[in-house]
Amino acid sequence: MDFGITGVAAITVICYLIGCTVKAFRLANRFIPSIVGIVGGFLGIAAMFVMPSYPAKDPITAIAVGIVSGLAATGLHQAAKQAEKVA
Repeated sequence: MDFGITGVAAITVICYLIGCTVKAFRLANRFIPSIVGIVGGFLGIAAMFVMPSYPAKDPITAIAVGIVSGLAATGLHQAAKQAEKVA
């Protein structure tokens, strides 16, 4: 079985870890979404060439999928943060 979505999830996890690293260096939090979005775009291009099952087959779509995956990492972080407040 071939799941193209795993490439997208991998980009999200990598971007999440990069976001955590940037936060550890005490950069302003407002830059984190931009950083993970840009990194996600680059990873999207790389994934297009490295992963045969990657859902994007052209560079523009690969960049878009990568950016959205990177920004999803920020959303996941915020969702976890809000869940901590509720619990």
